[in-house]
Amino acid sequence: MMNSKITHFFKFHQEYGRLVDFAGFKMPLWYEGIIPEHLTVRNSVGIFDITHMCRVLVTGEDSPDFLNFATSNDISQLTRLSGLYSLILNEEGGIIDDITIFKLKEDSYLLVCNAVNHDKDIKVLKYRSSKFNVNIKDISYNSAMIAVQGPKAVKVIERIYGLSFSDLRRYGCRWAKLNSYETLICRLGYTGEDGFEIYIWNIPLDKADDALRIWNLILKAGKEYGIKPCGLGARDTLRIEAGYCLYDNDISEEITPLEAKLDFAVSFDKGYFIGKDALMRIKKGGISRVRVGIKLVDRGIPRSKYKIYRGDEEIGVITSGTYSPLLKCGIALGYVAVEYSEVGTEVEVDIRGRRARAIISETPFYDKEKYGWNRKIA
Repeated sequence: MMNSKITHFFKFHQEYGRLVDFAGFKMPLWYEGIIPEHLTVRNSVGIFDITHMCRVLVTGEDSPDFLNFATSNDISQLTRLSGLYSLILNEEGGIIDDITIFKLKEDSYLLVCNAVNHDKDIKVLKYRSSKFNVNIKDISYNSAMIAVQGPKAVKVIERIYGLSFSDLRRYGCRWAKLNSYETLICRLGYTGEDGFEIYIWNIPLDKADDALRIWNLILKAGKEYGIKPCGLGARDTLRIEAGYCLYDNDISEEITPLEAKLDFAVSFDKGYFIGKDALMRIKKGGISRVRVGIKLVDRGIPRSKYKIYRGDEEIGVITSGTYSPLLKCGIALGYVAVEYSEVGTEVEVDIRGRRARAIISETPFYDKEKYGWNRKIA
């Protein structure tokens, strides 16, 4: 970890967290523990440092055309201060990265990419921009990023800003000042719960103490709601419960959005984009494997690369697995042959030489009436 980078909130992580090396950064795996942090987000509210993620500004008169060419979703559907989930694809339709794109104003967009793909994404975007009048600027090291997640997140955000956010739609954004810094508040997150991502603008690492004051302000505002700082461990278990992909585990350049069930982020109706021709061919011919949820019936924890069986036939592989603190059983994401992908199909997972019974499950794994950003029961 000696050569790892740090975020603006490293002092806090160092004092209170268990540190690990992740995507080139020293990051907290947990503070109190993965299970209590996980359950706090599902039932109340948690705060995450996600500054390690890559943030890119794309500006210029050709920005919409460029982004429609370079990424899979339709940028033209965005209104000012709104966002969408999209993909950067290669020529074969494989996933270079999954990203979020926000329209800040006419001809100005913010792209948020995975930390592990930071350098690769910027290189690809710059290469693809050669015939467009755009400027691509990496602002990752001149900004900070905090996620506030859980059913009580809106109460915390409203308290620190003194503004109402209840009418802000999912993937909607708003600008507001906080401790003299301009911040962009976007309603989304990667835990499955309601929540917000706060982008602190123009705050380099040498202003880390200013960022830490904002972090502590959020912790203070959330105290009565039982807010907890949360690490990468809870972030991973939460996103698996929600059925969300992690790059380099569940998606990669060898996997297409059709196989990953991410075709909702592909707009086939817009004009040409890189990867479209390949996806059209694959769509016509059909896929042989597809991403599914897997819930263990027997005891055990499924892990990445564990094989999936139907009788004596190997039918797939686990790509992400964990123990679900909410369901109190092993759950996983993985790929199986299409003919075995129907929900309810009985399968087995090889856990270190022991076959554990499991079933193909819907995702998210939890009851959507009781949990998640669109829950019906308070």
